[in-house]
Amino acid sequence: MKVRLNLATSPLENRRRFALGAVLVGTVAAVALVWLSWHAYQSWQHDRSHRRKMAQLEQEMNSLHDQRRALEQFFSQPGNTKLRDRAAFLNALIEQRGFPWTRIFMDLERNLPEGVRVVSIAPKMSNGNVEVKLVVGASSDESKLKFLRALEASKQFSRIQVLAETLPSRPGETDKVMLELVAWYATT
Repeated sequence: MKVRLNLATSPLENRRRFALGAVLVGTVAAVALVWLSWHAYQSWQHDRSHRRKMAQLEQEMNSLHDQRRALEQFFSQPGNTKLRDRAAFLNALIEQRGFPWTRIFMDLERNLPEGVRVVSIAPKMSNGNVEVKLVVGASSDESKLKFLRALEASKQFSRIQVLAETLPSRPGETDKVMLELVAWYATT
């Protein structure tokens, strides 16, 4: 005969429900840990490739800065600065030789009213634009105004600025008014 005897001070409780819940929560936590670890690893791999690319780009930038410093030192040497200045001078001469003199004289002839003559013309090419400085002699104020209106109406000349208006210095000249102006000339 078996006798069941309980000598405990508190009755025996069934903890199966707690154990089952703890195992379930532990399993979910372990799955979440694995999933988050996997994503952290993938993010680290992705960041590592970006860090590698950034390091490579920084290395290229440093080498380009070194090359630039070396070139600046090379071009700042006295012999090279003279050569650079000479090249700039020759390029300016080539630009002046490429100036369309015939076309500008034809356009001025079209816009020049009676009683107005061109005393001097000085073109200056800068950044693809041609700035023309003109000194014009006019026999009267009316012919001077006709010339200015004709220039403003022409398609070839723009940004016209009158710099000075003077009387002729020598007596007996046919020009009553000397006009100094600057205008942009369209080469196309």
